[in-house]
Amino acid sequence: MSFSMTGYGQSSLQFGGYKIMFEVKSVNNRYCEVVLRMPRDWTVYEDMLRRQVQAHIKRGRVDVIINREHADEADSTQVLNRSAVRSYLKSAQQLKEEFGISGELQLRDILALPGVMELKEDVHALASSQDLKDTLELGLNQSLEALMDMRAREGGFLAADLLGRLNHLEELHAEMAGLAPVVVSEYREKLRQRLTLLNDGTFPFEEHKFGMEMAIFADRCNIDEELTRLYSHFEQCKAVLTSSEAAGRKLDFLVQEMNRETNTIGSKCNHLTLVNLTLDMKAELEKIREQAANLE
Repeated sequence: MSFSMTGYGQSSLQFGGYKIMFEVKSVNNRYCEVVLRMPRDWTVYEDMLRRQVQAHIKRGRVDVIINREHADEADSTQVLNRSAVRSYLKSAQQLKEEFGISGELQLRDILALPGVMELKEDVHALASSQDLKDTLELGLNQSLEALMDMRAREGGFLAADLLGRLNHLEELHAEMAGLAPVVVSEYREKLRQRLTLLNDGTFPFEEHKFGMEMAIFADRCNIDEELTRLYSHFEQCKAVLTSSEAAGRKLDFLVQEMNRETNTIGSKCNHLTLVNLTLDMKAELEKIREQAANLE
């Protein structure tokens, strides 16, 4: 199954009078990058949560946001942080003495300062709880399941689109394979006609030299090996898209190889229709490359 690198999932759980909210979102990235944002006193669980994400996701940037709020606001109590008030007042006095700044701090000014009023909660006991660890694992897992469902659905659409484009490439490949033998025969007829028109009777027509010229041309414009490798790459792409492994990087490599073979065919063939077919194939390969960049 193919997975897209973009997705979103969220969940929430109740724990110890708190509502804990989990939000997970992922976007394209060359590697697996996990960014966690959570309350500072829960950072002890950061490594555990990061490993949990990496067990589900192999490629992409994943942002994990965990917030908490009191489930019952009536149970929350604001308390005065006296040490913070003393620090602010001391700093204000130093400003007045050192810089000659006038004015007095009012009560409303002090209460508006960060850290003066704090929520009364036993954060340390909550952070050290084994039940909290289990809750964080469960909530993150629920969010990751929603994220992976979205990535799987979008990945399915991308894989279907890529398979359709591969089928188109196979049609172009079949036309190329059908035209390959015609290139030599058409060139032989054109060359014979030109030599006939140029021959004014002053030089003899040597069939063996003509045959040698045709043999050199046939060897130079032979694209059988390139067509064989192209077909092999098509089959490998289909296998990658239908396997359970991450497809993005493998597809990127295979698209590069298919572009290489297509360029070689374009440089070797001496036929207008074949050249146009290679241009069509390159355009389709570019579309495949762009779509494959969205796969994990």
